[in-house]
Amino acid sequence: MPRRGEVLALVQAGGQGSRMDVLTRERAKPALPYGGVHRLIDFALSGLVHADLADVWVSLEYQVTSIDDYLSGGRPWSLDRNRGGFRRIVPQTGTGPATESGFAHGNGDLLLRMSADIEAFGARTLVVCSADHVFNMDLAPVIEAHVAAGRVATVLTSEVTKKDASDNVVVLAGPDGTVTGVEHKPSRPSAGTVATEIFVYDTEVLLATLRDLRRELSAETDDDDSGIGDFGEHLLPRLVETGKTVAVPLTGYWRDVGQPSLYLQSHRDLLAGRVDVFDHPGRPVISHWPDRPAARVRGAGQCRDSMLSPGADVAGLVAGSVLGPGVVVERGAEVHDSVVMQDCVIRAGAVVRTAVLDERCEVLAKSRVGGKPSRRVADDDDLVLVGRDSRVSGTVAAGARLEPGSAT
Repeated sequence: MPRRGEVLALVQAGGQGSRMDVLTRERAKPALPYGGVHRLIDFALSGLVHADLADVWVSLEYQVTSIDDYLSGGRPWSLDRNRGGFRRIVPQTGTGPATESGFAHGNGDLLLRMSADIEAFGARTLVVCSADHVFNMDLAPVIEAHVAAGRVATVLTSEVTKKDASDNVVVLAGPDGTVTGVEHKPSRPSAGTVATEIFVYDTEVLLATLRDLRRELSAETDDDDSGIGDFGEHLLPRLVETGKTVAVPLTGYWRDVGQPSLYLQSHRDLLAGRVDVFDHPGRPVISHWPDRPAARVRGAGQCRDSMLSPGADVAGLVAGSVLGPGVVVERGAEVHDSVVMQDCVIRAGAVVRTAVLDERCEVLAKSRVGGKPSRRVADDDDLVLVGRDSRVSGTVAAGARLEPGSAT
């Protein structure tokens, strides 16, 4: 593995995550819980740490305070070091070019805004990961092969349905893995091979390409926008033109959970045993664990095909659901096909179906939240989202959205 200082890792955790609706009104999307006790950002940070990367930067832009305490300066991932280690990057203003300060207009544009810092660090290789994907792959061999082959870029890919591919960047490659083309969120994808937003770059080539693109595109955009946008719009297609960009299949489970239906579906996959990310003892998904006692199922309680986090207290029925730390399900209450986050309370006789409840919600006695999905795979129209600190009474129909702090 290349020595410390030769590889810099960057986790892009700054997007607003507006597609997650009420669940990201008051938190950064990478801070969303997954599997009860983990957060989405755990997967990227754990993968980089297990690849023995000593210098890991996390770029934050939206709702920074919602994730700062959790990151704890990188301590849970042993990145709090006297030299190198964890660095928190937030938007700033200064005297430099407008395109290198302020808020980014896409993850490709973000790399340009950080280009001065990246160049000053001096690493030959840059590893970039999104912070809202579920995966667990050994990245060390990928980085080693990238450096040894003298590649301009390495793109990790995954196979999805063509329907899902239309929401992603489709990667076209030859038999040897050399990328021959890119389709940015195509309405009619040519293939189901998509970029997972895990990249390894030759730093010098990347920075030169970003600056070339800025010069070419800046005349067409506002003063504070370079025009580069997301990586699939201009950056990756330009790197593909070099003939030295290679696609490497990501092994194991991968899913972008940046939409409510995908978030719930990934939890369904987890309960069905289709998610292998926690099956690698040598590469555990490292988390900032909650200090809670063990979960409890009382005499009247029933749990079927579900996951209970520390501190959960179940006296009712929980089926096909994931309960976060400290969730209480009282006697006679039911929770089906749902994700219920930390410190929610489902009162006696209440029923919750096909829903995601954010932290500290209370569903009052005999209330009804959601309904059975109209199709086997739920879409966003089936799914109820309840913002944190809400108090729910009566009936909440399938597909409803309750803003944080709502009282029905």
